[in-house]
Amino acid sequence: MIAIVRPSSISGTLCAPRSKSDMQRACAAALLHHGVTHIIDPGKSNDDLAALDVISKLGADVAEQDNTVVVKSKGVHPFFDEINCGESGLGIRMFTPIASLSSKQLTISGTGSLLSRPMHFFDAIFPQLGISIHSKEGKLPLVIKGPMLPSSIEVDGSLSSQFLTGLLMAYSAAGAKDVTITVKDLKSKPYIDLTLGVLASFGMKVPLVKDYETFSFSALEHVQPVGEISYRVEGDWSGAAFLFVAGAIAGEISIQGMKADSVQADKKILEAIKDAGASLRYEDGIFHVGPADLQAFQFDATECPDLFPPLVALAAYCKGDTVIKGTLRLTHKESNRALTLQDVFGKMGVAIELDGDMMIVHGNLDLKGARVHSHHDHRIAMAAAVAALGADGEVIIDEAEAINKSYPDFYEHLKALGTSITLQTV
Repeated sequence: MIAIVRPSSISGTLCAPRSKSDMQRACAAALLHHGVTHIIDPGKSNDDLAALDVISKLGADVAEQDNTVVVKSKGVHPFFDEINCGESGLGIRMFTPIASLSSKQLTISGTGSLLSRPMHFFDAIFPQLGISIHSKEGKLPLVIKGPMLPSSIEVDGSLSSQFLTGLLMAYSAAGAKDVTITVKDLKSKPYIDLTLGVLASFGMKVPLVKDYETFSFSALEHVQPVGEISYRVEGDWSGAAFLFVAGAIAGEISIQGMKADSVQADKKILEAIKDAGASLRYEDGIFHVGPADLQAFQFDATECPDLFPPLVALAAYCKGDTVIKGTLRLTHKESNRALTLQDVFGKMGVAIELDGDMMIVHGNLDLKGARVHSHHDHRIAMAAAVAALGADGEVIIDEAEAINKSYPDFYEHLKALGTSITLQTV
């Protein structure tokens, strides 16, 4: 699909999309919960749908009722020999440890860019937990056979926190006794806070956490069985970040459905919006954001690397040079986002320098219309569309359907705010 986005002034009110980070964790917890779970306001992105498919194959009965997904489960009891996590990095890293609770041999696969992303940490850790594993030289597909035998281990948290999320959920469900997971150089700590919050909400064992370095489960901790659970999925700060930047660039808008006290890492977009000088206020549960004389800013995105694309779109319209730290976290995303951002925004007249772990965006108030490619990356497509709002001509985005991975309503939401967009199938 091709998206043609024309310069536009925007206004209006939108309800942000649901968090796929929260939704996928809720799906995993619903699978592990012995009973009935009502997931309210479920996400509908490709990653969310993949998570629902995974838990249905791992033993859960899944049904939709109005704006709720009802999950009935007795734990991990796979119905199939293979599960497919789609293109979800969280899905593959979280559900693989959970699937290993079963003694059944399973093949775990994915699609798209996930096939080339490193999975060597499974090969290193799983044998220590009594799990047989075979991979394609550290890549998908994985063939595993449990059951997992939780023990004290050490894991590398520098690549992603997602594997740790899966281990924490699996250990909790396995009734882990006196065991400790020691983590070196953990990144994306707010996502672990989200995981711990979901465990607590589902009445599961929650480890004792010390400095995000040790996660200890105690045999002395007992949890009371919980009957039916209702869990409401919160708004997605990763997707909403693009709406905030759109407002800062192209006109005042109001954004509903976001938790001001959310632990999601990408809530930090509010700091960038403020530091750039855009208008921002919060009243009665609604955020209002609007344009101003935008200035360059400095931002550390090490703990929230998914913010790089909207941050670059914002920085493109700021006077001066914006410095964003954390580029080393971008290599193993849906694309190498440091390079794809450099390519896409370079075509629009914005120079981006890469210096070790730093990205320097040279603001250019006269962005050009151009033809760009999403590189099959949902966040790159959205960043290009938002940046197009203030360009001097239309921006044509090839493979624009990449947005379906996380925010399938993105273009329709921009249209609802007054953006001129034409979508064409090819």
